[in-house]
Amino acid sequence: MSIYNSEYHFDTLKIKAGYDPKEHNNAVSVPIYETASYEIGTAERYDRLAAAEESGNLYSRVSNPTIKVLEDRIAALDHAEAAVAVGSGVAAITFTLLALAEYGGRILTTYQLYGGVVHHMNYLLPRFGVQFDKVENGSSVEAFEKAITKDTKAIYVESVTNPMATVTDIEALAELAHRHNIPLVVDNTLPTPYLLNPIDHGADIVVYSATKGISGHGNAIGGLVVDSGKFNWNNGKFPQFTDENIAIKGRNDNGRSYLEVFGKSAFAGKIRTDYLTNFGAALSPFNAYLILLGIETISERVEKQVKNAREIAKFLESRPEVEWVSYPGSSYYKYEVLAKKYCPNGVGQLYSFGLKGTEENIYKFVNAVKVFSYQLNLGDARSLVANVSRTSHGELTEEELKRADIPANAIRISIGIEDVRDLKNDLARALDIAFHGAAQEVA
Repeated sequence: MSIYNSEYHFDTLKIKAGYDPKEHNNAVSVPIYETASYEIGTAERYDRLAAAEESGNLYSRVSNPTIKVLEDRIAALDHAEAAVAVGSGVAAITFTLLALAEYGGRILTTYQLYGGVVHHMNYLLPRFGVQFDKVENGSSVEAFEKAITKDTKAIYVESVTNPMATVTDIEALAELAHRHNIPLVVDNTLPTPYLLNPIDHGADIVVYSATKGISGHGNAIGGLVVDSGKFNWNNGKFPQFTDENIAIKGRNDNGRSYLEVFGKSAFAGKIRTDYLTNFGAALSPFNAYLILLGIETISERVEKQVKNAREIAKFLESRPEVEWVSYPGSSYYKYEVLAKKYCPNGVGQLYSFGLKGTEENIYKFVNAVKVFSYQLNLGDARSLVANVSRTSHGELTEEELKRADIPANAIRISIGIEDVRDLKNDLARALDIAFHGAAQEVA
C-alpha cells in the first residue's frame, strides 16, 4: 500500500498504512521483531544494502520491521515523504535541531514551549554550537521576521502549545520561513495528526513525542521525526545535505550526498544515517508495537478527550475559585480564530486554568484529586493534573514564565476518556477541599 498521496482516509490509514500481511507470514497484527541483527545472506547483498541499492535490515538500532511499519504509518497520516522513529520525543527534537544547525547556525523560536525544551535550548545545546533566538510575542509573524538573520537555519514552534493551548499560525510562519530559504519545524505532539496536519499548512518537518496522544496509554516512550519531502535543501544554506559523506558511500567507495542518495527524504535519511546510527536513541520494537496499537484507536480516543475537555472547561469557568481557563470557548482564551482555522475539531485535551488564592490552595487542590492523577505525562487515556511552575515548566525563571504567558497560578490538566461526570465531581470535590476545607455535596 502506498503511504504517500494515498487514496485512503485517516481512519483507514491508521489501521492499514505501511503494512502488508503477506510480507509478514500473513500475520494480521504487526509482529514484534525482537531481534538485534538480521541474516544478510551474502557479502554481495551486504554491499547492495550498504550502498542503498537494495532495501532491507542490517541492525535494529538503525531499522527494524516493526518500527518501519510505525514510521510508514505516521508518514501516511501526516501526508509526508518519510518518518524516522527514535527513542523519545526529546531525541526527536534534539536530532532535528542538531541536523539543521550543523556547520553552525541559529534556530528561531519562542518562549511558548515545553519547559524541558526551553532548558535544553538555554543551557545544553548552545554548548554544542547550536544557538537560539526567541521572539517575545510568539503570535506575531512580524516579530519572527525581525528576528531572522543570515545565520538562522529554521523556525521551530509548537502547533498547540504546552501548557496554554495557544495555537500557532503555521501558514504564515511557513510562508515567512520559505521566503528566507529556511524550513519550518512544528512540534505537533498535542493535537496529533488526527486534529491537525502541519504539513498540509506548509510545515517542512514535524516532530512528535509519540509517548503522548499518538500512543495514548502512558505505556511507551517514543519519538518521531517526520519529513515532508518538500523543502529545497539545495539552496546553499545547508551544505550538510549536499556535501559528500563517506557514511553513505557508493559501491566504488565514493562519497555521496544525502540529496543524491535519499532525494526528497534527504532530511529523514540524514536523521537515520547520522544521528540515529551514531547517537543511538533507538526505539524498541516492543514500544513501536504499543504505539501502533495506540494509533489504531487514536480517532476514538482523541474525539472523546476533546468532548470531555470542552465540558470540563465550561465547568471550570463556572467555578468561583477559578480565575481563568485557557481553552477555546472560554472568555480568557485569545486564539479562537486560529483554533477554528487549524483545529476545527478541537485543539486537543491539554490546557491550563488558574486558581485564585495562594500556592497553599494550589497544593491542597492537586493533593485532593482522586480520579485525576498527579503526574507529568499528557495525552493519556487517564486524566492528569499538575501545577505548571513547579513541574512541567519548573526549569523556567519567573521572567521566562511571564514571556511564555504562563501565569504563576496555572494548573495544567490533560483530559482522559473517563466519564465526564466523574471528572467534574472530582474537580468540584478538590476545589471545595482546597478553598473551603471540606467537600460539599455534588448533585
